[in-house]
Amino acid sequence: MITKRIIPCLDVKDGRVVKGVNFQGLKDISSPLDLAKYYSDNGADELVFYDITASAEGRGIFTNILREAARNVFIPLTVGGGISSVSDFERVLGCGADKVSVNTGAITHPGLIPEAAKLYGDQCVVLSVDVKRVGGKFHIFARGGREDTGMEAIDWIRRCVDAGAGEVVVNSIDTDGVRGGFDLEMLRAVCEAVSVPVIASGGAGCIRDFITLFKTLPGVDAGLAASIFHPRDKDAAGEVNIPDLKACMAKEGIPVRL
Repeated sequence: MITKRIIPCLDVKDGRVVKGVNFQGLKDISSPLDLAKYYSDNGADELVFYDITASAEGRGIFTNILREAARNVFIPLTVGGGISSVSDFERVLGCGADKVSVNTGAITHPGLIPEAAKLYGDQCVVLSVDVKRVGGKFHIFARGGREDTGMEAIDWIRRCVDAGAGEVVVNSIDTDGVRGGFDLEMLRAVCEAVSVPVIASGGAGCIRDFITLFKTLPGVDAGLAASIFHPRDKDAAGEVNIPDLKACMAKEGIPVRL
């Protein structure tokens, strides 16, 4: 049986990990290198780095932080932010990433996903989508959630998977940072549309939210969260401690790597 993955996310801006609500009001949290090592040592299944302003600022993703993290992290590492060409894939993979996440770049460069999948394999290409309800429909947002593309989300996700994306991270802008639970309606629609792994992101506030996610939507492969996992200080775990979360998942009969 395939185990469900628990994935901390590090949103990085100006070399620091930050966190906001509904993609707004960013606050400084910690050093990405310190947090990456912490999660590698404390049971995370994978780790995601997002350079959250790279696309909006039209620049390449950080590389010095990535190289250092890859030297000290021994779990799969996915990196995204400002990815707009296969040369960006090559550079990020060369710095030690295992997978590359593409969001705005897939919108502005329609050939990017099939080209990258052909060169590096579907398993390396992660489609990350920022989705928000607009007029009762799911819309794709670009540039770190700043720009409504007007595109219907489920159709866009399906097309990208058909083009070669091997995994989908669904970031719900509506629930981001609110801590009221994952966006089950949105996630159900994505799971019904594609057969590749789906990662839920946005809304987790407690252990029970993960239990509800995996019990309600067994087709979801992983739960991703940020600030609830981040340690409050160097001597204390976050609001949700990953070993405790996994123990609860196992107790509930949810397959998980302990």
